[in-house]
Amino acid sequence: MSARRKTTVAVIFGGRSVEHDVSIITGSQIMRAFDPARYDVAAVYITRDGRWFTGEPLKSLDSFTGDVTSVKGVEPVVLSPSTQHHGLIVKPVTGLFQRAAVQRVDVLFPAVHGSHGEDGTLQGLFELADIPYVGCGVLASALANDKALTKVVLRQAGVPVVDDVVFTRAEWQDDAEAVLARIEERLSFPLFVKPVTLGSSIGVGRVNDRALLRATIEVATSFDRRVIVEPAVVDCVEINCAVMGDDTGLTASVLEQPKGWAEFLTYEDKYMRGGEGMKSAERLIPAPLSPEQTGRIQSLAKQAFAAIEGRGIARIDFLVRGDEVFLNEINTMPGSLALYLWSETGMSSGDVVDRLVTLAQNAGAEKRRTSFDYQSNLVQITKQRGGLKGLKGSKSPAAAKPTPTNA
Repeated sequence: MSARRKTTVAVIFGGRSVEHDVSIITGSQIMRAFDPARYDVAAVYITRDGRWFTGEPLKSLDSFTGDVTSVKGVEPVVLSPSTQHHGLIVKPVTGLFQRAAVQRVDVLFPAVHGSHGEDGTLQGLFELADIPYVGCGVLASALANDKALTKVVLRQAGVPVVDDVVFTRAEWQDDAEAVLARIEERLSFPLFVKPVTLGSSIGVGRVNDRALLRATIEVATSFDRRVIVEPAVVDCVEINCAVMGDDTGLTASVLEQPKGWAEFLTYEDKYMRGGEGMKSAERLIPAPLSPEQTGRIQSLAKQAFAAIEGRGIARIDFLVRGDEVFLNEINTMPGSLALYLWSETGMSSGDVVDRLVTLAQNAGAEKRRTSFDYQSNLVQITKQRGGLKGLKGSKSPAAAKPTPTNA
């Protein structure tokens, strides 16, 4: 009996994002979680300026203490958008006559946080390459990365969120006083100022007066072209819940309460205390809530994930004050994959990556059921009618006889 072929997984991390270093930690934790008896893992690192590299040394954090791209065994690579290759094209850095090699990949596992990774752009490349990938698709990734549009969808779905004011950098630069007046007319201090499309609390500030509001907006507009301002939920606690699954079924994790949470967890709180990502922060697991409130938050987490067409995994953050619950944020690529929450739910890190790979493969199989080809004689008819000069703007000539085929 022949041995079962290992599944080749490419873990992609780094990226052109202010969350670059967070992504390296997440990628390292993911690669460490795979069972080497069942998986061949390829490390794919994206530099801060957008260059792609692969190689065994990238699996060790020690390689990132200097210029990792000059480390022996690290080679330039690209993910081919052509379905012909179904994987990575590796270009050797030495050897005048060596040709680029194609490394086929079964599943892509993105661990890129924030811009150019968690926002749907990377997922679009994966779709073009037609390779199954872990996590949310293009729509859900782009939507959840946009705090303002996420709230539009969540309100429609009946998920409670706080009020807000959204404006652009251009509006702020054109008439800051008008923007401040709009905020003060609708919202009351204290307020939170946030870049619309960033995570890890980067560029976020809590303000209690107009002067600090102005200064914090200046910071936020340096990180994003759009800013969202929300009222602070005073005397609340943060409660987080991870969700995993797809439209065939969702599972919610146990809940956590970050310990000592007063205003919000900063970037330093989340990632600079011990190098273990969110796992190193102090927290209460399970969160000290009643069974009824726990169930309600878990239900809202699944409801929100379904509302954005999510699949794979997410960590969903809530603000709780008494009986009031507000969804604060959906993280479709949570730091460390929220492994600490799943471990308390009874899943090892190996179980989590196994499940996520299976969900990716299921999504790939579902995509193959969709037809992307539509055969017709449109080109032939256009030629018979005099070519492009004979066109009058119709997209489907009456004489065309379409024949749908499977992709």
